Amino acid sequence: MLVTLCARRWRVGFEAGETATRLLQGIVDDGVLTSYKELLVRGGCPNGEAADLLGGPQMVATLTEAGMAYVEPAGLAGEPRFVAIQPELALQSSLAALSRRLVARQQRLVDGYRRMAEAHPFPGVLEAGRDRLVTVLTNRAEISDVSRALLSTARRHWLTLENFVMERPLEELVAMPPLPVFEGEVGCRCIYQESCADTPIGAQIMKIHAEAGEEARTVPRIGMKMKLADEAVALLPLMPTGVSGALLVRSPLIVRALRQYFELLWERAVPVGAAEAEPPLSDVQRTILQLLAQDMTDERVARRLGMNVASVRRHVSDIRKELGAANRFAAGAAAARRGWVT
Repeated sequence: MLVTLCARRWRVGFEAGETATRLLQGIVDDGVLTSYKELLVRGGCPNGEAADLLGGPQMVATLTEAGMAYVEPAGLAGEPRFVAIQPELALQSSLAALSRRLVARQQRLVDGYRRMAEAHPFPGVLEAGRDRLVTVLTNRAEISDVSRALLSTARRHWLTLENFVMERPLEELVAMPPLPVFEGEVGCRCIYQESCADTPIGAQIMKIHAEAGEEARTVPRIGMKMKLADEAVALLPLMPTGVSGALLVRSPLIVRALRQYFELLWERAVPVGAAEAEPPLSDVQRTILQLLAQDMTDERVARRLGMNVASVRRHVSDIRKELGAANRFAAGAAAARRGWVT
């Protein structure tokens, strides 16, 4: 009878531990979960022994503050026991505690951004007021400050167009590599004018940016500089250098158009270090691309060119691989964007 009772208790404790793992793993720290399960499987312990059993008084305090365990009175004659609550209730208590911590952290984050805005040397310049969708900046220090502020506030994308047109000779100090916090979090891409790499300093700046995680391509000529943070705000020059005058654009319509302009240039641009943007196609493949862009079927293309359908489909497959396109219609559109077909 005693053996059966012990086996039943062991099985109940084991099942309770499995339930605790399923509900609480990843929600609470591993050390807290281990101590909680130890207490749960044992069915509690004398309060005076809890610290030794669970790894110290700090763990006892942690379990108590998290609402996962409590001291159970035992009357005048007995010793109080430290017992764990059921896993379902422990999960509820843990989520409540986690919510409280998140609310506190969110409040600190909001307070921090408020203080940053108050401390900004040009308060309000980055605020998206309805009546200030486009702001003209003419102060050199203000333009430099806003430029760096944009770099610091990007959360997903930092896109730039650069031609190294300067009022003074190019110096290494003008380099502004992506911030360390961008690593793994913000995609940094820049399209340079080909001439940017013609000088040792220009090439060195591009190398520094690349080592900081920037992905770069080149085009023969860039008419203007541009800096774009996410899809929220852009900085454009009023003059070639952008030092003496700039536009801070927050209009969603204009910013989206600028993003599309950047992506069109990116498609046509050559990766830095590559001989050309994409491998060349044969004359037959270029002709097929022209027809694909007109939404022709494989059969119509074959009849037009006097080829069999199997040969056309083989060419289409090769073209799709070159372009990384999901289907033949997308291949035609992508090739048109790259300037492969007109």
